[in-house]
Formats: sequence, C-alpha cells, structure tokens
Amino acid sequence: MKNADFGYEQVPESEKAERVGKVFDRVAERYDLMNDLMSLGLHRVWKRFTVWLARVRPGERVLDVASGSGDLARALSERGADVWMSDINGRMLAAGRDRVLDAGRLLPAIRCDAERLPFPERSFDCVTVAFGLRNMTHQDKALAEMARVLRIGGRLLVLEFSRVWKPLAKPYDLYSFRVLPWLGEHVAGDAAAYRYLAESIRMHADQETLAAMMQRAGLEQVDFFNLAAGVVAVHRGWKLR
Repeated sequence: MKNADFGYEQVPESEKAERVGKVFDRVAERYDLMNDLMSLGLHRVWKRFTVWLARVRPGERVLDVASGSGDLARALSERGADVWMSDINGRMLAAGRDRVLDAGRLLPAIRCDAERLPFPERSFDCVTVAFGLRNMTHQDKALAEMARVLRIGGRLLVLEFSRVWKPLAKPYDLYSFRVLPWLGEHVAGDAAAYRYLAESIRMHADQETLAAMMQRAGLEQVDFFNLAAGVVAVHRGWKLR
C-alpha cells in the first residue's frame, strides 16, 4: 500500500482524506478568523488578485473547488459568473454556503471529491481552487479532473502556499512553527491542526514543480505569479485542445 504525506507524517493513502477531513471539521467554525489573523488579512488581497486574474465574464460557468468559506465563489459570482461551489468537507461547504447566502447570493453547493468530479467533460469556462490543492491525496488526479471539466479556451487558477524567497525562509519558519500553532491553540483551540498546516506547506510543490504538474494534466501556457515574496503563488493554465 502506498503512503501519502500528512504534513511531515507518512500515512496510508487511503487514510489521508479522512485525516485531513478531521482537521477541517475541527477548525471550520474559526476558519475565517484564523485566516485573517495568520495572514494579517492578506488572504483577502490574494483572493481578489486571483479573481481579477480569472477574467470571468457575466454568464460564464465557474467551478470553485475546495470552496471552504466561499470567499472566491462569492467574489466570482459578484462579477456575473454562474458559480458552483464544491468541497469534500461537509462542514466547510455548509459554512461557505451559509456565508454566501448571508451575502444575498444563492449558489449551488456540491459535496464531492476533487479527484472524481461529478460533472461532464467541458462543463465550465473556469475552474478555481484556493488553498485546497496541497490537502488532496492525488494532486495529479485532481488537476487532471479540473482540466477535464474545462471547456476549450477555459482556464484553471490555483491559489496556494508556495516556496518563499530564500532570505525570508528562517523568519518564515519561525512564524510557521511557533506562532501559527500558538494562534491555533488560543484562538481555534487546536494547535495540532495549525502545525499540520505549516508542515503541509513545506511538503507542497514549489512554483516550477506545480507548473509542470499542470502541464502534465493537459493545460498549456501555464504561468504563475508570486505574492508576498512567494509565500503564496497563483498559477494559471489554459485548456486549448
């Protein structure tokens, strides 16, 4: 049986999704507050940039994978897109759906695995995923599925933690492995969940590796944009055939 990364721990592939699910079950209620505290509110700027880069037009169909609290889905909907929310975690999806409803928007919300999307080929003009890819067991399969459901001329945007600029690596490590667990314990009541967050970031593909993965999934003209000195990056690829 193959193993998968769960932070720095190796676990059977069959167990990773369940263990990640338990992490998000525990932090769902404080997820948005913790995002604001951890990033000093910058996550909202990163998401706005991703939406701007998506260039969605009114009437386009958009699938937001790993919707979480619904920030991206709501912003894309505000630009006139027909947005579908999806997430494998029921508690996170419900929280995101409720937030979108509170903002006055009713969007379809589908609980599903990104590695097995329940949509026909060429169903969407754009697919987005923000801070969800690194938690997936088989990222290559998930990227291939996202490419499969794109129409010709459609684009995939991946907003994810990435590899920080080397001169900042030591202070970033200090923040990640000392401050984040402390915030997790005192704000969300779960230091282990945020220790996993820091570890999962270190195990995730760097900018060039993720770009190559997207190309192998069938996307072309793949480029990426570093934000906050590479703390996060937005990757964009196009389905051209």
